[in-house]
Amino acid sequence: MRECTKFYIDGQWVDPVTENTQPVENPATEETIGHISFGTKADVDKAVAAARRAFESFSQTTREERLTLLRAIQAEIENRTEELALAVSDEMGAPMSLASGPHVGMLAGHCQKTIEVLEDFAFERQDGQTLHVWEPIGVVGMITPWNWPLNQIACKVFPALATGNTMVLKPTEIAPFNGYIFAEIMHAAGVPAGVFNLVNGDGPGVGEAISGHPDIDMVSFTGSTRAGVLIAKNAADTVKRVAQELGGKSPNIVLDDGAFAKSVARGTVSMMGNSGQTCTAPSRMLVPHARMEEAKTVAKEAAEGVMPGDPKGNAAIGPVVSKAQWDKIQGLINKGIEEGATLVAGGPGKPEGLETGHYVKPTVFADVQNDMTIAREEIFGPVLCILGYDDYDDAVRIANDTEYGLASTIMGEDIDTARSLAKRIRAGRVTINGAHDMNAAFGGYKKSGNGREWGEWGFHDFLEVKAVMGHG
Repeated sequence: MRECTKFYIDGQWVDPVTENTQPVENPATEETIGHISFGTKADVDKAVAAARRAFESFSQTTREERLTLLRAIQAEIENRTEELALAVSDEMGAPMSLASGPHVGMLAGHCQKTIEVLEDFAFERQDGQTLHVWEPIGVVGMITPWNWPLNQIACKVFPALATGNTMVLKPTEIAPFNGYIFAEIMHAAGVPAGVFNLVNGDGPGVGEAISGHPDIDMVSFTGSTRAGVLIAKNAADTVKRVAQELGGKSPNIVLDDGAFAKSVARGTVSMMGNSGQTCTAPSRMLVPHARMEEAKTVAKEAAEGVMPGDPKGNAAIGPVVSKAQWDKIQGLINKGIEEGATLVAGGPGKPEGLETGHYVKPTVFADVQNDMTIAREEIFGPVLCILGYDDYDDAVRIANDTEYGLASTIMGEDIDTARSLAKRIRAGRVTINGAHDMNAAFGGYKKSGNGREWGEWGFHDFLEVKAVMGHG
């Protein structure tokens, strides 16, 4: 049982101003595995005051001082990898192979990439008689989600730290223990008091206090589009910068070529990863109408090979994160059936033998129309929609026919066609055949947000630009 009831403020673990302890559930067992405290505006005020005090000195640190700090953090991450993985697995149901691999790996990867970028990042540029200077924006409020909790903490905290900012983090209350360990890592690495602060809680109690706080210069948020809109509205009165990575309903255009079956199988398995709880998940698979039946056969076999089960075993996927999430997914699966999509694999209810835990059957719908609810709404579970297209122009039209624009995928052996289609997709990221790059800009078009994270792109949101004229 983890009892994480203190907040990390000004370099110390302190009691909340008002006691309000809440349980944390293991979604695989439905048992309480620990408790955290829910903070209030008063706790946020204390954390922001500490960050504001620390900003005066930390903003003036040198590149080398911040590199030394990041390398110390990197070493502490290596010391705590097993504990971080266990926390992620317990609180969000990720299989241990996924928790210790991609989940913790992304934390370490972002730290390493931030170090590499900081080593050569240009904070000054002489333009004729004017010196342009990139300076830290100030105190940053950070609100992070439960689906990739360490990744989202990393791609906010590390670039903010590298560019000389101070911060207040509200990690998710649903999967909070990894954030608590992260705070311990920051302390052990010698991060100066007040530079990094953590206050646990929910949106109404802590998130609203952060987004509307007059002494916070920027809010960086990852989560649903609905919550992002509320945060932006709450931040408007203080005219602070708001960077958001929000929802997605990402298309996966499968090319009509010799790799078709392989592409469909890979796309199906990719959709099921992390129990479908990934904002960039390729949830709308687009295939030629003429090959829809072939796609059904391949996707059915691939989905039925994705075995849900105990995260501490060798299951491919674990449960979804909560009963509320399970209920939402079940409602959308039933909606897909009601609206006439063809159920190819999975369906409503829990997988056989997994009555305890929030498990969802890996589900595939085919013959989906792009105006169906399951094609419009972000399901955030292991549910794939297969849609047909007439030709590549039609595929692009369907791909872009969404209010989201976070990510997209193109799969096939015809790389020239893939590259051509990529230029026409209205999304912040296009992945061809599963490529991965830790320095690739990450963020969305349309209702998928604004701003960019990852690598050097993540530095820019945390910087202000000053023009010093007459400097030359």
